[in-house]
Amino acid sequence: MTFSNDKPIYIQMADRLCDEILSGVYKDDDRIPSVREYAVLLEVNTNTAVKAYEQLAREEIIYNKRGLGYFVTKGAKRQILKARKKEFMKERLPELFRQMQLLDISIDDIVNAWEKQ
Repeated sequence: MTFSNDKPIYIQMADRLCDEILSGVYKDDDRIPSVREYAVLLEVNTNTAVKAYEQLAREEIIYNKRGLGYFVTKGAKRQILKARKKEFMKERLPELFRQMQLLDISIDDIVNAWEKQ
C-alpha cells in the first residue's frame, strides 16, 4: 500500500480496513487479519497496525475475542457508510461545489458524466 502524507498511516490503515468491509471482503462477525499479519501485508511497523486496530475498536467497527483475534462488529458496514456520508457532505461536497462554480460546471454536466461512466 502506498501511503499519503495528508494523514497518519494508522488512520490510512483503518480506512483501508473500512474500505474492505464496505466492499464485502469482510462481513459481520468475520475474522480480519491479525495485527501482525496486517502489518506484514502493508509493510508497516506492528505498533502502527496496533493503533489502527485500537482506533477501529474504539469506533466499534471491530471487536477482539481474546485469544482468537479481531472480528467485524455486526452492523459495521452501515456504521461506516453513515460516517463516511456525513464526512462527504460536510467536508468534500462544499469543495466540489466551489470547484464546479469556478470551472463553470453545471449539475447537468455532472449528470451526463455520471451516465457515461
